[in-house]
Amino acid sequence: MSPNKACPVVLSHSSAPRILLFRHPQAGVQLVKGTIEAGEAPALAALRELREESGIETATVVSDLGCWNAEHLDQVWSFHLCEVDIPLPEQWTHQTLDDHGHAFAFFWAPLDDLPLAECHPVFRRALKYLVAATRPIAGKAGSHNG
Repeated sequence: MSPNKACPVVLSHSSAPRILLFRHPQAGVQLVKGTIEAGEAPALAALRELREESGIETATVVSDLGCWNAEHLDQVWSFHLCEVDIPLPEQWTHQTLDDHGHAFAFFWAPLDDLPLAECHPVFRRALKYLVAATRPIAGKAGSHNG
């Protein structure tokens, strides 16, 4: 299964494990995700997408969380657990330069109480995959986020 989409995953360990999500002004709650460009490694694409969509400039991929068939538009997503070395706020808005210049409203969602009803079905399935994929690492400290 060869991925064509990269998805950086940022977790916060401040109290209960939380995942970084955003509200798209037209498409509900989402994960950061974008196309892997020709010749681009999936992990590097994940970091690029994180920078472009959230404004987070410095992050490191710490783990490959596997590939997932989205069963939507022939998309195969490559998930990468990323750490950010600086504290991130509880919420912020980032104005994208691509995607028609939308303002994405970022927030932390508890892994055990995700806003699935606000997500497109493909993001609901992706989040369920990530809850299972991050369960072994979600309780460990190590991220300075949130």
